[in-house]
Amino acid sequence: MAASHSYPKAVRLRRRAEFLAVQREGRRRHSEHLVIIRRPAPGPCSRLGVTRLLREVFRARRGDIAPPADVVVIAKPGADTLTYAQAASEFVRALELSAGE
Repeated sequence: MAASHSYPKAVRLRRRAEFLAVQREGRRRHSEHLVIIRRPAPGPCSRLGVTRLLREVFRARRGDIAPPADVVVIAKPGADTLTYAQAASEFVRALELSAGE
């Protein structure tokens, strides 16, 4: 099944309790500019709670996250200077996704 490049409400972490559950139960990965916290998703699709640039990265790559996971991304100082390509590269590495497009 081809992944959609949309970012519908169903793939967003929207409630504070959802963010807290991922932070409490998830596995943390650190990159130079990001902290990514991941835990198995309760449903059939990956979901994300994050800022705008990384939303776009997730939107394009969410179909590559297997098995589905809930993901919280925390920007570190300096993350606001990342280009889309740099943010995508750190996201892919931190989630251990295939780098192929």
